[in-house]
Amino acid sequence: MKEFVLTGKWSLDELDRLMNESSIINEAGKRIAFLSNQFLGVEYKESTLIGDMNTPEVFVINLEGMDCFTFIDYVEAMRLSTSFNEFIKNLKRIRYCNGIVSFENRNHFFTDWVVNNSGFIEDVTEQLGKQKIGSITKILNKKKDGTCFLAGVQPRARTIKYIPAEDVDDLVISNLMTGDYAGIYSKEDGLDVSHVGIIIKKNDGIYLRHASSGNTHRKVTDEEFISYIKNKPGLIVIRPK
Repeated sequence: MKEFVLTGKWSLDELDRLMNESSIINEAGKRIAFLSNQFLGVEYKESTLIGDMNTPEVFVINLEGMDCFTFIDYVEAMRLSTSFNEFIKNLKRIRYCNGIVSFENRNHFFTDWVVNNSGFIEDVTEQLGKQKIGSITKILNKKKDGTCFLAGVQPRARTIKYIPAEDVDDLVISNLMTGDYAGIYSKEDGLDVSHVGIIIKKNDGIYLRHASSGNTHRKVTDEEFISYIKNKPGLIVIRPK
């Protein structure tokens, strides 16, 4: 198996110290806030992972640039680690079903995280939304015209629960926790979410910490969450255990 590693602004020793320091933070959400804070300002970069149906998968660590999904991949793997060597092992477990590095086994969808990483995280969307939950069964990876978003990845049926954006009210907001992984529900056939990030609560409000592809950002940034979610279809929430 080939590997490709870029540690960005950190040396290996600095990453070791960072994860060792974070490991003494007992609360999962606070640990995620601490770790994700280190990524603020890192460049947004899409398509950093290597592999498709015609190209052998390469195990990639790229801390120089990341999209919204690889950002939360790295943060969650770091949360579970006390050193860079542990981070490598945990990233394989988080990114790939059963830790087997291959394009087919990669967790391509946000809800794959729950299915394949239930030991580390749980879907709390229904718990937060209660009777306001929307529910739909989709064939993930299958477009409306019958073709696939990702060639070589088997479409799979999945029931997706989400909180409609208009129902993300004060009660839901109050029950969100720092360190929750937020998925922006997608109405599009074949997709579960269109974007992901991390909920961060501060004294002055609630924020989405995410690798933003927006022209005004194109980096990991904190964006005011209530205004962000307002015009989106809905919200899926995954909580670290």
